[in-house]
Amino acid sequence: MANPWAGEVEVTLDGVPHTAKLTLGVLAELEAQLETETMLDLVTRFESGRFSSRDVLALLVAGLRGGGWRGRAEDLRMVEIGSGPVEAAQLAARLLARAFGAPEEQ
Repeated sequence: MANPWAGEVEVTLDGVPHTAKLTLGVLAELEAQLETETMLDLVTRFESGRFSSRDVLALLVAGLRGGGWRGRAEDLRMVEIGSGPVEAAQLAARLLARAFGAPEEQ
């Protein structure tokens, strides 16, 4: 079970729960991969609704890897994430929010 106080989010892949967390290392990789100057740029994209499916996938992969998962983005293309694309986007947004704030602030 994910601990929101530790910045964790539970992500279900094909019915199997996984813990996801954005660690400093995966955040640095994510900035480079998504070509953002700062994480604030990515947060702003999510807050304004201007995020892409690529952003969602990259965030989920980064969070899952931060939680110990050993897969790659290609692995997520073949699985059901939660109940579908909308939930995947919500989980990605929740990962960002928990990385930068306490659970009650979200």
